[in-house]
Amino acid sequence: MASRLSNLVQPQPCLSRTYVRSQVVVVYKTKEDFGGLSNMAAGYPLIVNGVRVRTAEALYQACRFPHLPEIQKEIIRQHSPMTAKMKSKPYRKDSRADWDAVRYRVMRWCLRVKLAQNYDEFGQLLLATKNLPIVEQSRKDDYWGAKPFNETGTLVGQNILGRLLMELRDKLKEDSAEALKIVLPLSVPEFFLLGTPIEKIDWTSAAGKKTSSLFDLRGL
Repeated sequence: MASRLSNLVQPQPCLSRTYVRSQVVVVYKTKEDFGGLSNMAAGYPLIVNGVRVRTAEALYQACRFPHLPEIQKEIIRQHSPMTAKMKSKPYRKDSRADWDAVRYRVMRWCLRVKLAQNYDEFGQLLLATKNLPIVEQSRKDDYWGAKPFNETGTLVGQNILGRLLMELRDKLKEDSAEALKIVLPLSVPEFFLLGTPIEKIDWTSAAGKKTSSLFDLRGL
């Protein structure tokens, strides 16, 4: 499944999946056992180009607007992932022109960054799902997640986020050299944060985790 998904740019509706809730790991509320797998989960801070980003959700939303650094700044400075997401909504029409084509790759990159910089905690949570399917339950979104189908305990949707998490889990199981602590920038046009091209992330050593330009936008 992972290799097939990795070759897709824009997964199609025909790839919708059906899951039995009792037979999968469900990602829904962040306070639940596997809530840390959600992009909305706090406690997994990120640093990109020396900028602190509180959650994967904020980073993903900021990536919509590489050409609009002031909007990126407004998204990143938000205290909660939900407000970061809400801040992006009025500007969705101004998302990068190729957003629908690259959003899947951006999400995969965001998850890679989350793992690289929270390798032990996030990695252990991923591995704790063992070999079970991971499904993000959503009330409305059957692209990234899967929606409940009546009262049957069935979830239906493309579940792209869950499948990306499973793909990352498979890579982690083979990562004896901790190569996943290095994340290259995406090879897409204008992959910028606050007007600067996004750099390689290298979390393999203490030296690689330090940056003299580290700053936090929340106080601005």
